[in-house]
Amino acid sequence: MYTVNNPEQSTSQFGLLRLRRFLPFFCTQLLGAFNDNVYKNALVALIAFSAMRTEGFDDALLINVAAGLFILPFFLFSAFCGQLADKVEKSWLIRHIKLAEIGVMSCGVAALYLDNLSLLLGVLFLMGTQSAFFGPVKYAILAQHLDESELTGGNGMVELGTFLAILLGTIAGTQLISKAPEGSVLPVSVVLIFIAVTGYLTSRAIPKAPAGDPKLVLSFNPVSQTVKLLRSTARHRVIFQSILAISWFWFMGATYLAQFPVYARDVLGGNVDVFTILLATFSVGIAGGSLLCERLSHGRVEIGLVPFGAIGLTLFGLDLVLATPSAPLSSMAGEVLDVSAFVKASGAWRIVADIFFVGLFGGLYIVPLYALIQKTSAPERLSRAIACNNILNALFMVFSAVVALVLLGLGLSIVQLFLFTAIANALVALYIFRQVPEFFMRFLIWLLIHSCYRVKPVGLANIPEHGAAILAPNHVSFVDALIISGCIKRPVRFVMYYKIYRIPVLHFIFKTAGAIPIAGQKEDKALYEKAFEQMEIALRAGELLCIFPEGQITYDGQINVFRPGIMRVLEKTPAPVIPMALQGLWGSLFSRKGGRAVLKMPKRVFARITLNVGEPVAPDQLTLESLQAGVTHLRGSRL
Repeated sequence: MYTVNNPEQSTSQFGLLRLRRFLPFFCTQLLGAFNDNVYKNALVALIAFSAMRTEGFDDALLINVAAGLFILPFFLFSAFCGQLADKVEKSWLIRHIKLAEIGVMSCGVAALYLDNLSLLLGVLFLMGTQSAFFGPVKYAILAQHLDESELTGGNGMVELGTFLAILLGTIAGTQLISKAPEGSVLPVSVVLIFIAVTGYLTSRAIPKAPAGDPKLVLSFNPVSQTVKLLRSTARHRVIFQSILAISWFWFMGATYLAQFPVYARDVLGGNVDVFTILLATFSVGIAGGSLLCERLSHGRVEIGLVPFGAIGLTLFGLDLVLATPSAPLSSMAGEVLDVSAFVKASGAWRIVADIFFVGLFGGLYIVPLYALIQKTSAPERLSRAIACNNILNALFMVFSAVVALVLLGLGLSIVQLFLFTAIANALVALYIFRQVPEFFMRFLIWLLIHSCYRVKPVGLANIPEHGAAILAPNHVSFVDALIISGCIKRPVRFVMYYKIYRIPVLHFIFKTAGAIPIAGQKEDKALYEKAFEQMEIALRAGELLCIFPEGQITYDGQINVFRPGIMRVLEKTPAPVIPMALQGLWGSLFSRKGGRAVLKMPKRVFARITLNVGEPVAPDQLTLESLQAGVTHLRGSRL
């Protein structure tokens, strides 16, 4: 993996486009997604416009068969593809996949000129196979070429490129066939071959990415290997739940995209260009949400955005239902609506806005999940984790089609199907966040530090990426732990007064984060001793431990005398101590200035907070007095 020495100076997501470790890969995957969609939609257009001989076949059936043939290889080959991507050097594998694309597209062009439906469908299956091979290496190589602080931005750019490629490929494939003179396939043929060759050329510039597990023995058995892959991935709770959450998004996305054509035509009364507007709005929304992730996460893998995205998906999904007119807009206007008439119709902009925000919150939802899988998966198994994701994504997309057919067959309208999807999303989100409460915990922390406070961390590079260390900050408010946790990329075990630990709502966050409650010796000696045992266990396990040496929240804004508990911990489990200081919290909503916390009018609304992190101090060079002096110096005169 490339290493960024100072995470505060990591490359921005647009800055990645200037770097060889990202740009060639970005272009390669974008061109591949574009070509896939050009071919798929050109084939659909050929069938729909009867430009080819389909006598004896139902056009709708053929279109669904085509969609199934593209998805089928993900079920058949993903388990093997994940093994292969873990075993071999990834840039080599990408180049050979892109070479295969040239061959596949050449066959596709031949099938177009021969006007052979069976061959065209066979080529579509080969395209799905190529995509199944590319999928695992696509996200695995990002984790090797990008620093952790760049993962969210890098994944955001990949999602941006993918959905814009899907949009442009869909439009290009349809238009190149429907607008070609006398049914000519020359324009689409030229595009397919040109994009395939260009994609191979860009792939040659991708830097090497060493194999994760070169000694892995490959096994090709679609059924047994798929079951084995699902079982092995399911043992990693956070990874598997993240995959399920991503797959659920694809269930929702497939539901919306599959219904947009009929929704635009029958529900809104628009023509094909209105459908294109809806598709473009949804795609641009996802692209915008994907880009927004980096800004909202401040260079970290921020899973707190996942509940935020889930809430937005449900709220705007529900509002789309409410915004949809009871009668087609065309009947109100007396004719089928083109784009110009549609945007002038009453309520049209609300519908467009809802679709845009469903896409935007979808981007906020999936990008952190991809980054989390890349961050938490063992390097030697990352490609197989992505392969498992691809299998479940495909399964959920097929399931979305089945559910839609069943519900529509039972007499539900498309609007009622959208209502079902929005409500189901809320229920699925509650299930996932109950299984992995870290998602909701991080959301509450993210919400706090982006609503009540504006936090600027300084010196985060002083916190080691691995190994045990003790953080020693001043104690200004009831939410000091949340602010510190929201700034630091590693999980932190906080030692806190048991009455603060038990505060409603905050207790859920502290418990989920593994905080250690402590009481005074005279209050509860058993809890006091148990706390020290847990601290020693955490440090021996190589965790970050945060101790507030003052032992209490300040009543006057000044730093209280440090208590010797931290020195007791160091005697049994020596570890580097990192002095820290919070500035700007005194007088805010959760401090004690001006009365009880929360139950008062704060002196500082949207307070600007600084977290200053000092250099680590070796345990044998630390005294209680020197630690207090160091924290006081970091805080300075600003309370």
